[in-house]
Amino acid sequence: MTPTEAKKFLEDNHVKFILAQFVDIHGTAKTKAVPASHYEDILDPGAGFAGFAVWGLAQLPNSPDFMAVGDPSTLSLVPWMPGFARMVCVGHVKGKPYAYDSRNVLMQQLERLTQKGWTFNTGLEPEFALLRKDEHDRISPADGTDTLEKPCYDYKGLSRSVAFIEKLVGCLQTAGFDVYQIDHEDANGQFEINYTYTDCLTSADRYIFFKMAASEIAKEMGLIASFMPKPFANRTGTGMHMHMSMSDGASNIFADDSDVRGLGLSKLGYHFLGGLLAHAPALCAICAPTVNSYKRLVVGRSLSGATWAPAYISYGDNNRSSMVRVPGGRLELRLADGSCNPYLAAAVAIAAGLDGIEKQLDPGEPSNFNLYDLSLSELSDKGIQTLPQSLKEAIDALAADDVITGALGDLADEFINLKQMEWVEYMRHVSEWEVQRYLEFF
Repeated sequence: MTPTEAKKFLEDNHVKFILAQFVDIHGTAKTKAVPASHYEDILDPGAGFAGFAVWGLAQLPNSPDFMAVGDPSTLSLVPWMPGFARMVCVGHVKGKPYAYDSRNVLMQQLERLTQKGWTFNTGLEPEFALLRKDEHDRISPADGTDTLEKPCYDYKGLSRSVAFIEKLVGCLQTAGFDVYQIDHEDANGQFEINYTYTDCLTSADRYIFFKMAASEIAKEMGLIASFMPKPFANRTGTGMHMHMSMSDGASNIFADDSDVRGLGLSKLGYHFLGGLLAHAPALCAICAPTVNSYKRLVVGRSLSGATWAPAYISYGDNNRSSMVRVPGGRLELRLADGSCNPYLAAAVAIAAGLDGIEKQLDPGEPSNFNLYDLSLSELSDKGIQTLPQSLKEAIDALAADDVITGALGDLADEFINLKQMEWVEYMRHVSEWEVQRYLEFF
């Protein structure tokens, strides 16, 4: 969008303020409101922030300003905030793109693809739980009648939250999202809204906007839109599945109808998949980056009888018990959850996949069976390993993986240090479960 086009857009839509927006290391939206008359200031020199006040920017109180420099192609309305627009920014320090900025990390990986003439496309599937708190701060599904043991696709569960869904979808459409499907998911109070895939940078920008919209619209209604991976121990967790394909400008180069394995995947696609599997433990740290994430990535049953989350390093055709599903000519990485930073998740997926392509890694034969039905010894006999089962395991794997830490650059140490601190803090926490079990046990 040129300055002239932007000025017309702002005037036509009566925009008073622009949110100059970036994310911290956790993928949480950070903004400054800039009067529309200062639109060009967001482009040069950018909106200024004290980086020490933001997680993961590796700055001190005496560090230079973190300047959020706007990408004019991302200018869009913020429909739930009349008079506001949003522009996604890339962090700069001393006039140069900043190594600790998440969007910049992804852009560095995209440059590797650009040199090959490739575009990495992703379709992200945002799941979330629509909840409410009672007077004792206990959480429950927003709809008190949403109590079925198998609530997936339930008409009543969908229809009774229609006011929230209608407003959220309307806001997304106004901002340019092509929403094509909405459903009640497998957990009580859980929903998924699907919109058309695009290049992975735009996908990440849109996912952040989606979370901003869902959270604020829910709050207006006295509710909580939660992207926590596992808010209820006995219900299905919340994922953020990533559908991936690669284009050479003319076609999807992951697709091949003559695939002898029958999955419709090209040799290049298989090599990319091989990289994802080879680096799966390290990917886990970025795609499932919280203590709570590992309450989701386990074998077990939820209230509905299913879990839908991967626990093993494997792939299959339409196999939702695998870490990677291959629904014909594309890959669905089922590892990520709602707590991940989408820029970093895409960046490490590209790095892992390119490593697989460069080394021509073969992922082996697909696992076209229910992995949950096999014992650990049976899976081991088939060469199938378990994903990390705690944040500590995943962070240790990340620290040992030169390919993935190399893709993250300087941000790798910052991420690892923060997550190690999070693990220590969690381990020192005394839970209600421990009190109930041990207080008078001995």
